[in-house]
Amino acid sequence: MTRRDLFAGAATATMAAPTYRILDPHVHVYKKDPRFPFWKGNSTHPTDDKSPEMLLELMKANGVAKTVIIQVRHYMFDNSYLLSVLRQYPQYFQGVCRVDPENPNAPEHLSELTQAGIRGVRLSPAANASGDWIKGPLMKPLWKRCEELKVPMTILAPISRMPDIGALADQFPDLSIVIDHMADCPVHQPAELEKLIALKRHPHLFVKVSHTWQISKQAYPWVDAQDHVKRLHQSFGPQRLMWATDWPVSLPHATYAQTLSVVRDEMKFLNDDDKHWMLSKTIEKVWPL
Repeated sequence: MTRRDLFAGAATATMAAPTYRILDPHVHVYKKDPRFPFWKGNSTHPTDDKSPEMLLELMKANGVAKTVIIQVRHYMFDNSYLLSVLRQYPQYFQGVCRVDPENPNAPEHLSELTQAGIRGVRLSPAANASGDWIKGPLMKPLWKRCEELKVPMTILAPISRMPDIGALADQFPDLSIVIDHMADCPVHQPAELEKLIALKRHPHLFVKVSHTWQISKQAYPWVDAQDHVKRLHQSFGPQRLMWATDWPVSLPHATYAQTLSVVRDEMKFLNDDDKHWMLSKTIEKVWPL
């Protein structure tokens, strides 16, 4: 992020500033700090910091009031750094943790983390056999605990896993479930999006409108990926869609300002009320920030 990008984002935010708070439900933070070592299971680790202070500067420049920090894979199931950031900046952030889905003690771990201030959990089953734990016996106790604690279940999973998510959602109709990044459905496989659309039967299931920059084959504003958003908008309605930046994962593809402006300014099929829901009110329904 250059100073030019920062000031461009600030100018854009000023020109189109809405009358409501913009909330970002998906960011990550991390830094090299011996007090918070990275997970040894990763073969590589970040070489630079993406600190909460850097994020706060971008939020201010782009008119974003508050965010939800998602536990980053660099720390895996050790949520210590996330908790430290939440303690330092409670006025700006809420947090979503990770727990080990293959550990029978995951429900108890989640309970402990919610008592410490966590407001959700994230699971990320892979498409291949290594992610088949999502269909295993440990899921029901964890999802039940999540429902009892009244914290959202956030799912990072490919589109092929949506039927498995639907089968679990059927058992927990009162649980708020959020599907990250439109399930990263490839733009060249539009029929696959029906696997996500089928989950509209669950009234407490929400979808993050993000990663248009990831799945697109085009330059900003990633018009080919906007076709997915149109279909989700038609199926779920804006009340169950929420934008998200996925900063700093987005940075190789898009500036922070672009991840906002693509929804706020470039998706011409959205009216002002749609954007009020997707940039603010839907997020408030899941995370009362």
